[in-house]
Amino acid sequence: MIHSMTGFGKTVCELQGKRINIEVKSLNSKQLDIYTKIPHIYKEKELDIRNLLKQKLDRGKVEFGIYIDKIEDEKSANINKSVIINYYKQLKKIAGELNIEKSEPLLPTIMRLPDIIKPENDELDEREWEEIKSHIGKAIEELISFRSREGETLGKDMIERVNMIESYLKKVDPFEKERINRIRQRLNNNLQEFITTGNFDANRLEQEIIFYLEKLDISEEKIRLKHHCSYFKENLSKGSPIGKKLGFISQEMGREINTLGSKANDADIQKLVIQMKDELEKIKEQLLNVL
Repeated sequence: MIHSMTGFGKTVCELQGKRINIEVKSLNSKQLDIYTKIPHIYKEKELDIRNLLKQKLDRGKVEFGIYIDKIEDEKSANINKSVIINYYKQLKKIAGELNIEKSEPLLPTIMRLPDIIKPENDELDEREWEEIKSHIGKAIEELISFRSREGETLGKDMIERVNMIESYLKKVDPFEKERINRIRQRLNNNLQEFITTGNFDANRLEQEIIFYLEKLDISEEKIRLKHHCSYFKENLSKGSPIGKKLGFISQEMGREINTLGSKANDADIQKLVIQMKDELEKIKEQLLNVL
């Protein structure tokens, strides 16, 4: 069954002192476009992440993100004591040199200065990364599962619309027979009205009428359109990626429908053609999101 290009997957990885939220979502795109939002500590693994995404996802605009939530504990904040002492000594000395009264406490001022909080260890633990990598795979699988469910819905809708086109095509038959007789009668009436003498070649006239009617014949267009509809449904049952091929088939369907409408020369048939075009446009809109 076909897959949609729209999907979302999320997993949560619990590690010591932090919670890692991994999200991956995708939208429709002509090719695979990957956008990442990764914390600095995991930046060195960005290429590995992109390769994982490329292996599993064929097309789509893919947005991948890793978000870290700190779990509060007694080690969650580290104050740089030596820096605070150094700032204090320097400020105290400057205040003495400038004869500034020391009535205002210095500590609140110092705490707003740079490097007061020690940065945590930014070295990546490989065992931690393997755990995160496993959860990245789970998030991708969840996205693929989402795409599959969406694709099933899209497939059912498109099959219904192709069936509608086929039903409208069948309704053309009775109007087609009436149309040929009506055109032939109109040509004969016009001929009798404008030709006042019988001095003309009746056989040549019949040949010209037949030639004209052959130009209006829509039998081939009907056969080809029916074949395209069957081929579309046949490919729809195959696995993804099939979206581009279905798009090409829909273009051929549109070409036959347009030709049928231009040759119809009949109001009833053209109404059916409009209904077929309406269903085909809805199919094309759906195909924009098919993998």
